[in-house]
Amino acid sequence: MISLGEARTRILDALTPTPAETLPLPAAWGRVLARPVLSRVTQPPADVSAMDGYAVRAVDAVEGASLAVTGIAPAGHPYLGQIGPGEAVRIFTGGFVPPGADAILLQEDAAAAEGRVRVNETVKPGRWIRRQGLDFAAGEMLLPAGRRLTARDIGLAAAANHPWLTVHRAPRIGILATGDEIALPGEPIPSGGIVSSNAHALAALVRAGGGDPLVLPIAPDDSDAIAAAAAAARACDMLVTTGGASVGDHDLVQSALGPEGFTLDFWQIAMRPGKPLIWGRLGPTPVLGLPGNPVSALVCAVQFLVPALARLSGGPAGPPRAVPARAGVALAANDRRFDHLRARLETASDGALVATPFPLQDSSMLKTLARADGLILRVPHAPALEAGAAVEVIPLGELGI
Repeated sequence: MISLGEARTRILDALTPTPAETLPLPAAWGRVLARPVLSRVTQPPADVSAMDGYAVRAVDAVEGASLAVTGIAPAGHPYLGQIGPGEAVRIFTGGFVPPGADAILLQEDAAAAEGRVRVNETVKPGRWIRRQGLDFAAGEMLLPAGRRLTARDIGLAAAANHPWLTVHRAPRIGILATGDEIALPGEPIPSGGIVSSNAHALAALVRAGGGDPLVLPIAPDDSDAIAAAAAAARACDMLVTTGGASVGDHDLVQSALGPEGFTLDFWQIAMRPGKPLIWGRLGPTPVLGLPGNPVSALVCAVQFLVPALARLSGGPAGPPRAVPARAGVALAANDRRFDHLRARLETASDGALVATPFPLQDSSMLKTLARADGLILRVPHAPALEAGAAVEVIPLGELGI
């Protein structure tokens, strides 16, 4: 068996980002930039008013002064003249500040009547003016390549006058569940069988990670059927299988794919749940073989598929984010396998995160995983810990799991 860290490193080292494509702004959300976004404009393009009021010269706008209103400057309709001594221009939020003005007199600090405005509070120079380029300047790099685009980023790119963005194509991930005993939800369940959950859970995880899942029909425990189903995923950027990765007589993924050109990189890792895991290639297509137990499959997906999706998408890839917490109960010493304890997360009165593992940690218990907020990480040979001791936890919610 190899370590969890070595397995993840070997997987990531074997992957390269998908090619770039150009998409309209709304379609680029959630994608990773293949090229940086440089602003095409300066924002704001000129000095603008931050409030409704009057553009004035601060030297004139002292309490008690009366100024002649010579025009109006709403947003989108600049005042074409220049403000002289004793003058003011009615201005609205976003309106260009006329030449000669150096401050804004708020409308609530003024009294207008018969073409004049009375100053009820002295104005300070520069007050309520947003200077040209306050937000960004033309040519400024706003979003770097490798950034996964948020709604805020889309808004920034739009403001910078970009109708299209160049992003990495969403990775296409083939998902193949294997086994005579499983049936799709809603279909007849075979004698001695169960309902398959892995493919649907993994498809949701792939979508959460920015990928495009292709759920293949279930392949029975037959080498020819597995090989035929896997062939349908050769156009994908990765094939993920579930089941058939162990050492039983019916664990056929390796033997079924071998004649089709499959080459194995490694098999079996020192982690729990999820010891049987396959990594290799079917021709040019990377293959990640996950265990069949549903919790094992998803925990392995957290540690390997989520980072792989990040690498394929063109973003930074590494271990899932772990945060510090306190153990809610005493924890036993760990053995040689990297353990992942499904746990509830709560916030203590002092603001610290408290992680309490569920009493039963069986790798078949999806209800426990669904109710878990995080995974407590226990490195190989970790010593026993008392309640309240420091631990690290992977929050599951932020991964879309």
